[in-house]
Amino acid sequence: MKGRIIILSAGLALAGPALAQDSAAGGAQTVRAAVLRVDVPRLPPISRLDTRAEDLGFAGARLAIEDNDTTGRFMGQDFEALEVAATPETAPAEMDKLLAQGVPFIVTLAGDADTLALADQAGDRALVLNAGARGDALRGKDCRINVIHTAPSHAMLADALAQFLMWKKWPDWFLIAGSHPEDVALADAYRRAATKFGAKIVETRTYEDTGGSRRSDSGHVQVQKQMPVFTQRAPDHDVLIAADENDVFANWLPYETWDPRPVAGSAGLVPRSWAPSLEAWGATQFQNRFEELAGRPMREEDYQVWLALRMIGEAATRMQSTEPAKLKEFMLSETFEVAGFKGQKLTIRDWDHQLRQPILLATPTVTASVSPQDQYLHQSSALDTLGIDRPETECKF
Repeated sequence: MKGRIIILSAGLALAGPALAQDSAAGGAQTVRAAVLRVDVPRLPPISRLDTRAEDLGFAGARLAIEDNDTTGRFMGQDFEALEVAATPETAPAEMDKLLAQGVPFIVTLAGDADTLALADQAGDRALVLNAGARGDALRGKDCRINVIHTAPSHAMLADALAQFLMWKKWPDWFLIAGSHPEDVALADAYRRAATKFGAKIVETRTYEDTGGSRRSDSGHVQVQKQMPVFTQRAPDHDVLIAADENDVFANWLPYETWDPRPVAGSAGLVPRSWAPSLEAWGATQFQNRFEELAGRPMREEDYQVWLALRMIGEAATRMQSTEPAKLKEFMLSETFEVAGFKGQKLTIRDWDHQLRQPILLATPTVTASVSPQDQYLHQSSALDTLGIDRPETECKF
């Protein structure tokens, strides 16, 4: 039996129980999940190539359901993923509908604050799989026992880039951070990474978001004129690192800086959970399947949603069960692992429920490297050199 996707807009009633009954009538056991995407109004991106896809995240869910079904059909298992688009204002009501329908696994694509609020709302009624929020606090002082993180944290991304830059012997960094709270948090992660790996931040500057850097003739001219002046008189540095989570200024930095230096972070060489350029470890076939399904390259949000739903499918296969409590227990056990087309099995950290995973370092057209870098060793897993390790965690479940 082929798994199904139910596409829902905010405000539409869910049809979960009826679907489960239909599957049961056909003899299959149903594993039910949902993807709750919280859309925040945004200005157009700097580049039209970064225009947000209407099916962002949902396309990853569709591929995951197909993949889960490939094995599930032989085991009498059927997989469903409801797709729900909401706003910050409507997200609590949409979560209530999902919980009322008894959906046990809810994948969220949302910012830090909304993710935390939705996790608290779910409580012990559902396992929340965070496929969007990167904040370190969600894995630290604000961690929740009912949340698994497939999105990498700010600390993981910063550490991945830091390892590569230290391997390149580029230890002196000029850091430019945006003015939004997410930018400040990412900049803090780069400061932590610099201390951790022995780099030096020679100066930090803040780029204030005045709304003039978006795609328009006036914004284009304004930022082109700003960047050389904004970056001049910086202390000597090897690389410029941008912390820009809101796509305000970073993509204007390459070739516009006063000093001829490489750009990394939020532009140039970017640490990512996924990149359309990856070809190793079976990724080409994976990319092709997604592009055939969605008609576009896979983005990080798609990958992180795909990974969350694949974890559920992997647990169902290994446990030969569709019982939510058993699947959750297995996913959080030491024996759980899932393949992610990144060269090694991915596992979950028991101290903060972060999924361990390699981080790709990608330009717009190629994957330049993959962290952790070979020279960084760890007593249990090299992947734990990325992000907050057990001795450092502030998470207390």
